[in-house]
Order: sequence, then C-alpha cells, then structure tokens
Amino acid sequence: MLKYLIFAAVLALPSAALAQAPNDAQIAHIAYTAGAIDIAAADQALTKATNPDVKAFAAEMARDHKAVNTQALALVKKLKVTPQDNATSQALSKAAAAKLTELAKLKGAAYDRAYVGNEVAFHKTVNGALETTLIPGAKNAELKALLQTGLKLFQAHQAHAEHLAMTLAK
Repeated sequence: MLKYLIFAAVLALPSAALAQAPNDAQIAHIAYTAGAIDIAAADQALTKATNPDVKAFAAEMARDHKAVNTQALALVKKLKVTPQDNATSQALSKAAAAKLTELAKLKGAAYDRAYVGNEVAFHKTVNGALETTLIPGAKNAELKALLQTGLKLFQAHQAHAEHLAMTLAK
C-alpha cells in the first residue's frame, strides 16, 4: 500500500505546477500524457497479469484510454493546436516509467494486486487534477467538453479499480 501512496504523492507534486494555470496546449499535453501512461500500464498488465479479471480490466483501460487519446488528437488537429510539453507532463512520465519498472519485477498475484492498486492511485490523482485544475482551466469549449467526458469515464475506471482491488485483497 505504501508503494501506491508514494506514486500518488509523486503524481500530486505536479499539482503545484498546475496552480500556475496551464494553457490549453499544456492541458491537452497533460491529458494525453496521462492517457498514454495508462495505456502503457495496461499493455504491461496484459502480458504479466495472471488473474482473468485483472486482464479484462487492463484490456478495458487500454481500449478506453486509446479511444480518448484518439479523440484528443483529432481535436488538437481540428483546432490547429500543438500540445505543449510542460513540467507536469514530464513529471508524470518520469514517475510512470519508474512505476512500470517496479511493477515489471513482480509476478503472479503480487503483480495483479500492485497493478490494480496503482490504477486506483493513478485514477484518483488524474481525476482530481481534471476536476480541480484542467477542466476549470481549459478555455476552449471543445477541449473542456472532451475533458469532462473523459472525467466521467475515468471516474468509472477508478470505481472499477477500487472494486477489483477489494476482491483481490480477499
């Protein structure tokens, strides 16, 4: 459990940077980066997980986050906006790479529990950033709408991960 809290704390660090009101290009990059991170975690879980429910959850994460990222890319292309890399995106990517390396060392049920626990922490953090900073900070109505749609989906992901974590703990 401490590992999940550490990851959540690392992800919360960029929140201070987010207080500087990111622009829409930075918001788009942060949101896309978060999706790419979850896709990478899901891809790893699809090869390492042993529990069929965990594998199904990972497949859902990969499918849903790829779909949202595809919509995000189409939107930035339509708006002729280039997503702008920033300290928050970089911090998310660095923390995620370290977490994937840590998860890669685990096997079996230990991997399953750690992956799902990480998904709970990750979705809590990303959903919090969406609610408190990214959605309120988005100026473009279409970007804001995409983020709001994503938030509803990601809240469902969080609930699913929390439920799955409880079943794995038994």
